[in-house]
Amino acid sequence: MIPFLDLKAINQQYEDELKQACARVIDSGWYVLGYEVTEFEKEFASYCETEHCLGVANGLDALILILRAYIEMGVMQKGDEVIVPANTYIASILAISENGLTPVLVEPSIDTFNLDPSLIEASITSKTKAILTVHLYGQVTNMDEINQIATKHNLKVIEDCAQAHGAVYQGQYGHAKKVGSLGDAAGFSFYPGKNLGALGDAGAVTTNDTKLAETISALRNYGSHEKYKNLYKGLNSRLDEIQAAMLRVKLRYLDKEIEARRLVAKAYLDGIKNPAIQLPTVDDHDAHVWHLFVIKISQREVLEKYLKENGVQTLIHYPTPPHKQEAYSNWNDIRLSLTESIHKEVLSLPLSPIMTKQDVEQVISIVNQFKR
Repeated sequence: MIPFLDLKAINQQYEDELKQACARVIDSGWYVLGYEVTEFEKEFASYCETEHCLGVANGLDALILILRAYIEMGVMQKGDEVIVPANTYIASILAISENGLTPVLVEPSIDTFNLDPSLIEASITSKTKAILTVHLYGQVTNMDEINQIATKHNLKVIEDCAQAHGAVYQGQYGHAKKVGSLGDAAGFSFYPGKNLGALGDAGAVTTNDTKLAETISALRNYGSHEKYKNLYKGLNSRLDEIQAAMLRVKLRYLDKEIEARRLVAKAYLDGIKNPAIQLPTVDDHDAHVWHLFVIKISQREVLEKYLKENGVQTLIHYPTPPHKQEAYSNWNDIRLSLTESIHKEVLSLPLSPIMTKQDVEQVISIVNQFKR
């Protein structure tokens, strides 16, 4: 079986360094918000070309804390609206509703499956305060248009970078800039399966806004800016020292792994010729980081079964859109045709930085032999 993603093998590449990093934390005697977190924050901020990075417990908390901080700063208030792509993973939407804000679902682009800027303005009201855009599958959203709309309507732009570590965007900037630096703030997940994955849950916020960073720094630590003094009703969402140490090791190899992913993706794009399958639309192959290689086919279940029988493991990202989930039952009658089509027909092929050329060629051959 060609695995979808072999995390054990990926991490074994760096086994000695990871064990040394873990031992360093154990030997330090300091296990929460210590040296490793501070150093990782510096290193990841530098990597993302931002002034600030705040390590938090996970990617969902990263988004929750950004929005909570804006509420504490008086930029937003409960009941305000946040525009978000309808076809995202539910975490993007949970972060909004968790803060008493109202998610406003907007359909994606039919080409990239990222948020369609041309549909945003029709959803803006007097209560709209932010656009939360998701760089889905590792490809950057059209940030020029989103930022122009945000400037016009005085909105905050929040990037969900959970699938896009290291992705870059040229646009109006004149030079390539990394995700995490393209809006007012960004949330990252370092869940083990991400391109930059910890060995457990972990997340971070990046921003150039010093006030926002200071607010989040307190909020993640019980709302405390100084021990036993609490400015806010915060929460406990701190990046673990051991996970920070693991991430410091793996960050050094992220760009190398991204290049390996691009090679696999290029082979798929060049080699898969099956007319039944819709391949990803790519704006810039050298900017995409290929967290996932997602194809679209009307007979998804048939293809999924065929691939499994022929030794290829696949996953579905994601089978049910957020507005059809029981958690948001008040939305269940909403009709979002493109989002529903995407969730019904997408299938993710194996893609990892350690796939062999033989594995890739085998996947291509098996996919091409599929008959409807």
